[in-house]
Amino acid sequence: MNLNRLLLPYCLILLWLLPGLLGAAGYRIGFAQDTLANDWRRAQVWEVQRELQKHPGVEFIYTDARGDTALQAMHIEQLVRQGVDLLITSPRDQNLLAEVIAGVRAQGTPVVLLSRGIASDDYDCFIRPDNAAIARKAAEYLVERLGGKGHILMLQGIPEATTTRQRTQAFVAVTQAYPEIRITHRVANFLRADAILAVEELLARRVRFDAIYAHSDSMAAGARMALKYQGIAPGSLPIVGIDYVPEARQAILAGEQSLSFTYPTGGREGAQMALRLLRGEHVPKEWLLESVPVNRDNAAEVEPVF
Repeated sequence: MNLNRLLLPYCLILLWLLPGLLGAAGYRIGFAQDTLANDWRRAQVWEVQRELQKHPGVEFIYTDARGDTALQAMHIEQLVRQGVDLLITSPRDQNLLAEVIAGVRAQGTPVVLLSRGIASDDYDCFIRPDNAAIARKAAEYLVERLGGKGHILMLQGIPEATTTRQRTQAFVAVTQAYPEIRITHRVANFLRADAILAVEELLARRVRFDAIYAHSDSMAAGARMALKYQGIAPGSLPIVGIDYVPEARQAILAGEQSLSFTYPTGGREGAQMALRLLRGEHVPKEWLLESVPVNRDNAAEVEPVF
């Protein structure tokens, strides 16, 4: 029997299947990040990248909007024009970017949201810890530490972000039951430098507070720096942050921060859900990540989120 004639049907089948096999590995995934000036946000991008590097043939593109909502919207549209098969993003503004993301999905491109949501359910998968639960626990902790009365400085993140709104509203809902608890709000945009300026401004006006609740550990770090500059020991008042970055662990062990809550970036899970979506597999609409409170008792054992 002619060997070439025997092999010919198998070769034809292989040639027919080859484009599909190559296409399965040839995904292009884009991440439109809000900013890379924040260490937690950088870690989120790197975690997505590390997970996708386990899958040869997957191309990963990311952008840095430098904290500009309009630029993030433009980056989202650019990534779609570049032909990404799936978009990952962490929206800076829940309202303005909702329409942009709806447009992406209308073109058939799946969307995975990491840590921040939008003012609609027009996405494929949203991965995050429970911000409201974290805020409630933070409020309960500070109310107990203050004995139900005192002045709390709240350092808020980006006003338009879902994380900021949830971390504010749930915290205030708890403290409203205590008439002698007073809260001063200052926006510091999740940035250390902005937190330094906010705390310095209050101290310059001789405003005193009994505790600090920071929406991120970067802002808690800025608050500690401002306190030290004014000769105030950070350990002299309870300070609560969120994220549990290495700097927070060091501060907790040194007695300069009372509490933090782990806030995983969700980058690994985001990459995994993205690949599942592209393979046509079922993914949950929302994926809640575990958050753990960390104080001096367990900081040595609990690893920072990056």
